[in-house]
Amino acid sequence: MAKHIDIIGLGAGDLDQLPLGIYKKLTQAPSIIARTLSHPVIEALKKEGLAFSSFDYVYEAHDRFEDVYEEIAGTLIKQAEEGPVMYAVPGHPLVAEQTVQILLEYQRKGIVTVTVHGGQSFLDDLFTAVEIDPIEGFQLLDGTALERDGLQVTQHIIIGQVYDAFIASEVKLTLMEKYPDEHPVTIVTAAGSSGQQMTTVPLYELDHGMALSNLTSVYVPPLKEDQLNGEFFKLRQIIAALRSPTGCPWDREQTHESLKKHLIEEAYELLEAIDQKDYDHITEELGDVLLQVMLHAQIGEDDGYFTIQDVISTLSEKMIRRHPHVFGDVKAETTEDVMKNWKAIKQKEKGDTKEYTSFLKDTGAGKPALIQAAEIQKAAAKAGFDWEDHSGAWDKFEEEWQEFQEEVANGNKEASLKEFGDVLFALVNVSRFHDIHAEEALIMTNQKFKARFMHVEKCVQASGKPFNAHTLQELDQFWDEAKRKGL
Repeated sequence: MAKHIDIIGLGAGDLDQLPLGIYKKLTQAPSIIARTLSHPVIEALKKEGLAFSSFDYVYEAHDRFEDVYEEIAGTLIKQAEEGPVMYAVPGHPLVAEQTVQILLEYQRKGIVTVTVHGGQSFLDDLFTAVEIDPIEGFQLLDGTALERDGLQVTQHIIIGQVYDAFIASEVKLTLMEKYPDEHPVTIVTAAGSSGQQMTTVPLYELDHGMALSNLTSVYVPPLKEDQLNGEFFKLRQIIAALRSPTGCPWDREQTHESLKKHLIEEAYELLEAIDQKDYDHITEELGDVLLQVMLHAQIGEDDGYFTIQDVISTLSEKMIRRHPHVFGDVKAETTEDVMKNWKAIKQKEKGDTKEYTSFLKDTGAGKPALIQAAEIQKAAAKAGFDWEDHSGAWDKFEEEWQEFQEEVANGNKEASLKEFGDVLFALVNVSRFHDIHAEEALIMTNQKFKARFMHVEKCVQASGKPFNAHTLQELDQFWDEAKRKGL
């Protein structure tokens, strides 16, 4: 005998809202099993003598709703082996009812047959209660599985399954990642029924002692235009407007080439903010770096070559592809394992080639000279072109320093320039052997000098005399004072 389950919707409210056909099916059924007995229609039908069993006990046996729904569906299929089963669910069976979706999937696999008998969805009455037109755009979301990145803040949002304080708290915390704490939300219970209850509160009060049940939903109105500045699409609109024919003349004139220097400047300003541990400044400078990315992407879109979606998609695919230990089944227990996998994947992406490729190909391209020097040296070291220990690097530095001094003594400016470059290159080699990032070290020294010199300036200003009225010895005393203060 084929296994069959009749699924019947109990509607969103009380017995008066139940369609006559659904009422007849319920009253004529030999037995009914409900997902939950917590529904006004079931309470009314019990008074008429109908008997119900339920799956309320299953909720106590599991920590995850996914397990609850799977057990309910599995139990219904086993019961259907004994004969047809009538399964009653709140609302409409095809609206926010995961157990029904699981049963329909089993039907597609040929395990069971299912007939859905519609009940009234809570949506119509909820739209009426909060007085919105869904054609303006709305989302229906599950409160037990709410995710920040799934929220469309420009649309009306209805969140179902908010049936207890724990779920309400989780919903509140998720919403507060996208909405202001004071954003109004409306809690609607038993919409359209004689027992309808509505309460509008600030978002931060969503879980503060509200009467919640399995008939409770939360309505979240859209954010206003002036509240959208934290959304990525809003940033993209701003950049597109700046580059538009009616936008900013400076932004319209920019090219990939003209923006190069600005990207470098913004990156260095970010590094300085990081070194200062100034988190407000880091936030601002990260925004300036992102601005450069968005401008390049908008130029690409304006020229018809690529869009910001292409940039993000390419990056996402690369991150997933190069992290199989996170998104796949590859094992990587240490940083060394990760780097080994990363290099192997990069080599595979490039493909095998019989043409000789230099170890130095593209090394340090576009980077500051100190970083470029370090990367060139590392690449040469991988080929085996390196000293065995730091003593060789120190000897080379002494040699280059001596040669530089000789050229200076000779008065040969062009040769001095070249030799000084050799001195810097040799110093980077020394820093590499001592695990010191030369660029970072120089940035720290620059910042240290700035801080101490600014202290000297304050001392000069406090003296009431101009800079040139102080001797070098006096200025050095101010400098030493700055050092004693830890600047």
